[in-house]
Amino acid sequence: MNSVLNQHVLVLNRLWQAVNVCTARRALTLLFQGQAHAVLGCNDGSFRTYNFGEWHDFSQQEPHPESVSTISFRIRIPRVILLVMFDRLPKKEVKFTRHNIFERDKNTCQYCGKVFDRKDLNLDHVIPRDRGGPTIWENIVCSCIECNTHKANRTPQEACMHLIRKPKRPKWRPFVQINLSLNQHDSWKHFIDLAYWNVELGEDVQ
Repeated sequence: MNSVLNQHVLVLNRLWQAVNVCTARRALTLLFQGQAHAVLGCNDGSFRTYNFGEWHDFSQQEPHPESVSTISFRIRIPRVILLVMFDRLPKKEVKFTRHNIFERDKNTCQYCGKVFDRKDLNLDHVIPRDRGGPTIWENIVCSCIECNTHKANRTPQEACMHLIRKPKRPKWRPFVQINLSLNQHDSWKHFIDLAYWNVELGEDVQ
């Protein structure tokens, strides 16, 4: 039973945005306390929510292998739960990583506008570091090797080059950070904007 109760359950806030992953044990506790409802997909692609009483009755009607037994009844493990009161997203800035810079710039050289494989892209300081250019979102762009070589240690103006868009800190963020090794359940796919994070970039960016 312990292995079943330790399985992962996706947690949604009341706006139906994924905010966390908890154990089945915790999910059933929240359900029992009335702090969450179970979420189950219907055949037409919609989703139905169940409070504890409704989920208890549903569990009796349709036996399921992912169930646990109490002294008096069996209850199915929900794979997704919806928090009744919580409507916030976790406060998490978009991490400043190579992966996320490539995502922001859509694998596109910000000087010539062509799309490249990531292995053929560099990260360029718009204002060179030895001119005081900082390693921040607003001063780092994707650049192809040819444009990067042409620009060298100059500003775009000095190299007679133009940025296709001004670099900015992205406003998007993931709904939830999920370890890629987690065994995700099929029922999560509708709710997750899956993003993975690398180590944050520092002054070692070349």
